[in-house]
Amino acid sequence: MRLRTLPLSVSGIIVASCLAEYNGFFDWIIFVFAILTTLSLQVLSNLANDYGDGVKGTDNKNRIGPERAIQSGKISPGAMYNAIKINILIAIGFAFFLIFFSFNINHFIYSIIFFALGFTCILAAIKYTMGKKAYGYRGLGDIFVFVFFGLVSVIGCYFLYSRHIDHVVFLPALTVGLLSTAVLNLNNMRDIDSDRAAKKNTIPVKLGRAKAKAYHYFLIVTAIVLSALFGILYYTSPFNLVFMLAYIPLVKHLKTVHKNENPKDLDLELKKLALATLLLSVLLGVGHLF
Repeated sequence: MRLRTLPLSVSGIIVASCLAEYNGFFDWIIFVFAILTTLSLQVLSNLANDYGDGVKGTDNKNRIGPERAIQSGKISPGAMYNAIKINILIAIGFAFFLIFFSFNINHFIYSIIFFALGFTCILAAIKYTMGKKAYGYRGLGDIFVFVFFGLVSVIGCYFLYSRHIDHVVFLPALTVGLLSTAVLNLNNMRDIDSDRAAKKNTIPVKLGRAKAKAYHYFLIVTAIVLSALFGILYYTSPFNLVFMLAYIPLVKHLKTVHKNENPKDLDLELKKLALATLLLSVLLGVGHLF
């Protein structure tokens, strides 16, 4: 289930929830089910990714990252496929309760829209590496991560609380989306050689190592700039800017990536970048409350 990826998945929910609290819309029940729904979707994505890369042979002995379940032989493809089906039911269950407690029976159209959005999220989680037309093998993973981990996570969650979209959510949504995309890009930079051999055409495979690094700098620096802009535009007290402490690990990360020559060493940076994203999200959200 790749537990180290789970903190990243809740970053957008935390930001949106803090913004909702500031504007008087926060609800603990919605928060809990939003977290559970997001975690179940992330786990679903991880299981589907293990299955897709496992049966395609992308996860093999030449892969640098952590050993995968199907790759290691500890779990059969059939058992993993069954786990995916069970997790789909879990995600649907959590999503149902999330939408019900958000809109009840008074906002039928909103419920239909979010059920459709939930179905799209499930489909996106599965189709990243599964199937003949897996979008992760065509370099489209970055777009999906930016949209679902950033825009949908922050803006969508805020809407569940407030039933409207507020201008305050856009810069945080872009920030979380960019940093989440950077995590995926770092993962793909680590696996660039094995992905190229397996014909998994990720962005780093298409760009090459040097340009993939430049792309990585762009994602993180842009996220820093947009979050700083948020801090300036919505400034009410010095505590609002406490999220800038998260720039320290982000800048250190950029220096490490700049000096890196061995893709294997990037694996250590994945957890650091995911936690830095979570840290920035928590501090940005909580700081906005004061």
